[in-house]
Amino acid sequence: MQVAVFFGGKSVEHEVSVITGMQVVAALDKGKYDAVPVYIAKDGGLYTGPGFDKLESYKNIPALLESGRQVCLIRSGGRVALHTTAKKLFGADKPITVDIALPTVHGTFGEDGCLQGLLEMSGLPYTGCDVLSSALCMDKPASKALLRAAGLPVLDDLVLEAPKYNRAPEKVLNALETHFPYPVMVKPANLGSSVGISRADSRDKLQAALELAFSFSQRVLIEPALVHMREVNCAVIGDSEKARASVCEEPVMSDQFLTYQDKYQSGGKGGDKQSGMSGQKRVIPADIPADKSGEAQKIAVQAFQTLGCSGVARVDFLWDTMRDMLFLNELNTIPGSMAFYLWEAGGLTFREQLDEMIELAFARQRRRAQLTFTYETNILQNAELKGKD
Repeated sequence: MQVAVFFGGKSVEHEVSVITGMQVVAALDKGKYDAVPVYIAKDGGLYTGPGFDKLESYKNIPALLESGRQVCLIRSGGRVALHTTAKKLFGADKPITVDIALPTVHGTFGEDGCLQGLLEMSGLPYTGCDVLSSALCMDKPASKALLRAAGLPVLDDLVLEAPKYNRAPEKVLNALETHFPYPVMVKPANLGSSVGISRADSRDKLQAALELAFSFSQRVLIEPALVHMREVNCAVIGDSEKARASVCEEPVMSDQFLTYQDKYQSGGKGGDKQSGMSGQKRVIPADIPADKSGEAQKIAVQAFQTLGCSGVARVDFLWDTMRDMLFLNELNTIPGSMAFYLWEAGGLTFREQLDEMIELAFARQRRRAQLTFTYETNILQNAELKGKD
């Protein structure tokens, strides 16, 4: 079976996605699958070729792209293949037929439903969340609204748009200070990996935090910052029919919240900088009471199914230790390193996890194949254009 592993992308999480993609390529069962690496460059172009399955190749990306070929997805004869986009003077590269896509693209244009839409249009089965659930989970205000409506615990929040802030920044700052006492958290509405997130405990810091967040997104989310807080995460695998949670972890923070540096540049074991999320310092299983771990796992599965998720997602919690309350922070539908370290801690190998994700993708494709997407009519036989010159 030919598995197209997509990674990279037009995102601030580009480099982390390359690491996740290479981890997946290495972990796929070679007896069952042939991995076809599909690198999405920062300009959105799709590339593949020899060496694209080796992490060290990405130390010199221009040279790698020169050695490979740019491709696009084309459906023909009931199959989907990667075709070379550039014409050659002599001959042509043979198309690469693929059976399924395995997206590992973090952030914008990959985790937000854009890539999933391309795969849907191509008719190519793919692992993970579909277009709607990907978009919902990526948009923090939208996902929080649905989780809140389902009775699941989320923090209070305000959503602010850039044009409103730019028209009257002092008025907006006054209103925010009236609504939320300091400290507050300011986040871009649709980014991951803690990019653009700041904690503010004064007006000057709030203004700086808003300007930073607006540099990444036209909408930002403002929430109260928990003073006595620990972060607890777990992963969920399954779909709307059946899902289960992994063991819980507690990430190790160097600041008052988990930063990009904590996640990807803390070094991991032996100072390894190339292990993605799997190299982040963490405690597994989390050193928390068993009932609190069970509560997090139960809420994680409920949130996963409420938002229509499929495949694997990591669910992040904020634990207010003073009030002993768990709050859903966000769902990551394509988590760093595919959260394999959480499943391995419970006895499920990365290879087995990928097998299960692929099985879930084909099950969804079989269900969708039973639906009607076209309707035969003769409306074009007698159609006339009106209003033309």
